[in-house]
Amino acid sequence: CLVALGWSDSAMASADLRDELTCSICLNIYTDPVTLPCGHSFCRTCIGDVLDTQEGSGAYKCPECRAESQERPALVKNRKLRNIAENIRSTHPEQEEAGIPCTYCDSPVPAAKTCLHCEASLCENHLRKVLEYYCCEDAACICVSCSLAGEHRGHQVETLNEASEKKKEKLRNILQKLTPQREEAEKRVQNLEELRRQVQGKAAGVTERVTALIRDIRKQLEALEKRVLSEISRQEEQVSLRVSDLIRQLEIKKEELSRKMGDIEELCDMMDPVTVLQGRESDRDDYCDTEEDTETRDIKVHDAGDLDVGLIFVTLHSVLAGIGSKIMRRRRVPETQENQITNKYQMPILSVHREMTSEAGSSYIKNIRPHGAI
Repeated sequence: CLVALGWSDSAMASADLRDELTCSICLNIYTDPVTLPCGHSFCRTCIGDVLDTQEGSGAYKCPECRAESQERPALVKNRKLRNIAENIRSTHPEQEEAGIPCTYCDSPVPAAKTCLHCEASLCENHLRKVLEYYCCEDAACICVSCSLAGEHRGHQVETLNEASEKKKEKLRNILQKLTPQREEAEKRVQNLEELRRQVQGKAAGVTERVTALIRDIRKQLEALEKRVLSEISRQEEQVSLRVSDLIRQLEIKKEELSRKMGDIEELCDMMDPVTVLQGRESDRDDYCDTEEDTETRDIKVHDAGDLDVGLIFVTLHSVLAGIGSKIMRRRRVPETQENQITNKYQMPILSVHREMTSEAGSSYIKNIRPHGAI
């Protein structure tokens, strides 16, 4: 059985003793060891440096057990520990300097492991030569002595080459199972990459189509705007001309009435009854004509006409619906989907038309003339 840097019998006891005499800070055998109140020992210089670094932190802590104290702990000299450490240092000076040497090397090469059964210390190179067997139960590489008389006695033991080949065979079986899984994963990655390329290409094509469609819609809307605004201006001008003509006629009528009213007022202001009664008979007929004209030829405000708002919004709806139909034709979707998409596009158009119509008022709807679009 091999242990890292171990010893057999007395060698192991010596190694354990060295561990107990090793400072946990510098990892060397104690030099002037001192003990903290918690019971742990360190080199005086080592623990002094640690405590110096802890000044100002509010507490002092033992590097071993992390026990805290508010004041700097007193360092108690450990004479027995110092004597033992000096004794070990004087009896094994070569171990202090170079550690455990390899048994089979001519020069003092540090050993990596020691066999407790054959008491041989082995460096890395000799370790590979001595370890010729493999314990299947403990999963450990062992030497001949350990396989025959050590703790691995009676266990299933194989040579390193046999055990290595068996493990390689298991690894090859695992590799055979993992290979198709990796191929399947690679295939899925390729499929996803292809899907991403298709989506990117499709997105580019749809973007181009949508951009062109929106550009065309924008042109049609601009043309519709010019058309509708032109019609509004035409109707406004037509009504304005009609109003101006009626105002001119009424102004003439007003001047004529003012003149007749002046003549009548003069007659009414005359004091001589003869003069009043001798007024021209034609004047009386003229006055009568004025009364008759006032009754039969009264000009009303609504005779001037008004904007045909209902016709304007019907035209808007018709053109917008036509734009929606063009969108459907460009998409070239199946008829089952076309109806749904048509509703999707036309519903907002109809909604806008209803809002416009409601704003125009029900009175304009009644005035819509059945002569078609603008």
